[in-house]
Amino acid sequence: MASDTLSNLANATDRIQRLRESVLNLETLTQYTEINLLKSRAWRQSFELGGIPGVLASLVYRRGAIQAYVLENQTATIGEDELVVGKQCRRALSDAEKTELDDWLTRTMSIRPQIGGMGSHMAIDFQKVLRLGCRGIEAQSKRKMSSLTYDQPDHLDKIAFYEACLLCLKALAKASNLWADEADRQASITTDSKRKAELTEIARICRKVPEHPAETFYEAVQSMHFVNAMLTFHLPGLYQLGRPDRYLYPYYKRDIEMGRITKDRAQELWDCVCIALNDLVPKGLAVGYMVGGRDANGNDTSNELTEIMVESAAHTRLAYPGIGLCWHSGSPKHLMDRSAEILATGTSHPAIYNDETITNGLIGLGLPPADACEYIHSTCVEISPIACSNVWVASPYINLLLPLHDAIGVGKEASPAYASFEELLAKVRHNLEAKVAEESRVQSLLRLGRFQQGGNPLLSCFVNDCIAHGKDIDQGGARYDWIEMSFVGLANLADSLAAIEQLVFVENSVTMDQLREAIETDYEGKESLRQLILNRVPKYGNDDEHVDGLAKMATEWANEACSRNRVHPGTEVVAGFFCWIMHEYLGRQTCASPDGRKAGFPLGDGSGPAQGREKKGPTAAIKSTTSWDHTPMLGGIALNLKFIPGREKASFSRSLSSLLETYCKQGGFEVQVNVVDNEVLKKAQQHPEQYRDLVVRIGGYSDYFVGLSPQMQEEVIARFEHASEV
Repeated sequence: MASDTLSNLANATDRIQRLRESVLNLETLTQYTEINLLKSRAWRQSFELGGIPGVLASLVYRRGAIQAYVLENQTATIGEDELVVGKQCRRALSDAEKTELDDWLTRTMSIRPQIGGMGSHMAIDFQKVLRLGCRGIEAQSKRKMSSLTYDQPDHLDKIAFYEACLLCLKALAKASNLWADEADRQASITTDSKRKAELTEIARICRKVPEHPAETFYEAVQSMHFVNAMLTFHLPGLYQLGRPDRYLYPYYKRDIEMGRITKDRAQELWDCVCIALNDLVPKGLAVGYMVGGRDANGNDTSNELTEIMVESAAHTRLAYPGIGLCWHSGSPKHLMDRSAEILATGTSHPAIYNDETITNGLIGLGLPPADACEYIHSTCVEISPIACSNVWVASPYINLLLPLHDAIGVGKEASPAYASFEELLAKVRHNLEAKVAEESRVQSLLRLGRFQQGGNPLLSCFVNDCIAHGKDIDQGGARYDWIEMSFVGLANLADSLAAIEQLVFVENSVTMDQLREAIETDYEGKESLRQLILNRVPKYGNDDEHVDGLAKMATEWANEACSRNRVHPGTEVVAGFFCWIMHEYLGRQTCASPDGRKAGFPLGDGSGPAQGREKKGPTAAIKSTTSWDHTPMLGGIALNLKFIPGREKASFSRSLSSLLETYCKQGGFEVQVNVVDNEVLKKAQQHPEQYRDLVVRIGGYSDYFVGLSPQMQEEVIARFEHASEV
């Protein structure tokens, strides 16, 4: 553990600190897991041993039977100190089991239905889970199925879907009982009376939920976590917790009023959930929840649980969960102030989301206020409606430099002749539109393949309106199913266009061919030209109206190109400007660019300035980034701000709180903060074992610095460091 984080854990209980240490010691899972072994056996039973009864009529039913088999045959595991249970068994497979798994994967690759495209990146209907339990959802499915008959051809697929749902719901309840049995077993052998009581209570709760409705806060938390955990590592995927301060609050409030729980106990239970998420999701990905915001009538929804769930960021200080605080003009000031205090200590959570901008964007896409106010950052900053979404995010990532490079003739013998800068802009826009159309066709085919070969009945049980319509989520059962394209390198494109305009078309000091040759050779022998570009041409992120206007123009191109396309089965394509780790990946594949960026260096890390180029402070960076409309960009926008830690943390946190509110008031979508000294980052590179819990913000999510690639580590270091006296 990095020594400078210890003081920030002071308010966490001893249990939480021990659990935190245990997840930091977790090894990365390989393909040789019990879950994968069980999946292979279920598929083998389906294909080679005569099939599971009934599956031959429906691929959806077959997939449901496989999901049920895995749920019912897994090994329940409960670690020391755990209060909220449900995690993947990490036992080592035997050599024979590894051979069995390898043999299955090798021999059946060509016959197992292969599906592509995006999955998960959503939050299910937790209110339904808590209110009805598996039994109640089973009853819904049976009522729907009772009106269907086998002699009606259009009923058969629905019958198969409902039968698959019933299999999965029963199996989910049985799975929870496996954890109840394990809790009873451990309770029977422990000599610790306190732990015995804890395990006995865990067993009681797991026999009740999620099979039946939850009645207490503890039951609701366990039910929520268990269902989410089973989805996460059985399907697998990235499933978010939605807005837990909303759907858990009635249980918390009732328990507080009845004296069944204290705020401190609720805090510890929630801290346990946050730590458990780190056991579910591999490093380098993202999972989390949102708090705050407004209801359909515009009323603030924050409550005491909102405060507890923000406070968990200070207690756990891990990469997960990604906590999003949804700010609006009526948000309680103490929530932003406390968030800024936590961020000022070097914690990377929470990120700040503009509830007004995002809600207006969803309403503009056609959602009613009741759905528009219930959204989630699907993993990083991509937005999807809670409880009713099959939105595909980051489908795909698009490198914004490539349309420009093609327009200026990179890789060709000569650059095209343009009579004006406007003519060049028209060509770049044409190339971008063509790329969006091409990728829309690809995504449409992937969605068609998912429609024909997919099926996810376990997930469909908890996504509206799958049961209502008798359709699996892969067959169009979800209420909303648009796709979101992520455009990467906005700052590089704007800065490149500014350089070309000034040097080639205004000053005539460089020809297009000379510039093309410079970037093709990575500025070899032309360092003076590169320095001229870097130091004399205005850069996006410094409140320069002209270059900011070029960025605005590019965002409008992307948004308009997306709006003109549709994907199977006729749904929208939506733009976004977030990058995850793709700015490093795409940058590594991209030659030098006209903005002075060298070949292989990461592209800009989101919607903000390129690394190290915001020379006029964070306020100027905010003004540039909000100079264009964020409202329709539901694919996500992330502004990274990096500050040098200061001694006066109280003063800094107050200033930071005001700065974050300013970003939101300017219409910003999302802002995230790193408060870390580059000297600390460099020490972590040299002595990673001493900094294994050092978490930094990347391109919309948080990750462990020492686990990043060397290129990504250098990208984080290269970001401009603002003084903490903002």
